[in-house]
Amino acid sequence: MKHTALITGASNGIGLELAKIHAKQGGDLVLVARSADKLAQLAEELRSQYGVSVTVIAQDLAASQAAHAVFAETERLGIQVDILMNNAGFGGHGRFFERELAKEQQMIQLNITALTELTHLYLQGMVARRSGKILNVSSTASFMPGPLQAVYYASKAYVTSFSQAVAEEVREFGVTVTALCPGAVATGFVAAGDLQDVDAWKNAKSAQSVAEYGYRAMEKGELVAFNEGKLKLALEWVIPLLPRKTVLKMSCMAMEKSK
Repeated sequence: MKHTALITGASNGIGLELAKIHAKQGGDLVLVARSADKLAQLAEELRSQYGVSVTVIAQDLAASQAAHAVFAETERLGIQVDILMNNAGFGGHGRFFERELAKEQQMIQLNITALTELTHLYLQGMVARRSGKILNVSSTASFMPGPLQAVYYASKAYVTSFSQAVAEEVREFGVTVTALCPGAVATGFVAAGDLQDVDAWKNAKSAQSVAEYGYRAMEKGELVAFNEGKLKLALEWVIPLLPRKTVLKMSCMAMEKSK
């Protein structure tokens, strides 16, 4: 039986690469993103190259009730979602009080609310079938506060914490939840989040390498997956021992733009 994976933010970056990986393994797909044209093009490529079934759902998950609309469409089409990959998300650079509140609210809606709703909606079927996998794309940003990206860092802290808690709740039902926590990744996220000239992105990893690492971690049912060993060491063993004010200064410096 082919496992069907639903991937959000599938039109580019990590989401697109996850779609390619799953299709290459013979898995069917439900692709979700805002751009209907990009999704249609990707779907045709994957069908042609791998002979898999690909369903396209054009939805802006930053809009209220969009997650419920996605779930309703898969129910209408009779699609059983065996794997859920919550990849869609965006960030934004600048001091919180100077940024548009509407942008921050959209970020919370996409990074937290939509992810939570989709997880709840599809998890019930997985638990009932005693089978299923969820991959939530979080970030190394989830392990510390982020001056100049305050809401983004906080939203990813939610994703990593939420993923681990739910993973423990559903472990006895044969369902796994994995939080993928990459460092800087070379995707459209940089331009969308106004992160050009931020030093942290000068050595960004490719979306393909991050997707491959995350997909393997999901297959193995890992709880939290870091694609960079040095970052894992720093975040789990060094950062927690430092004074809070020191961590805040370090985090802020990492997000400052080059002059």
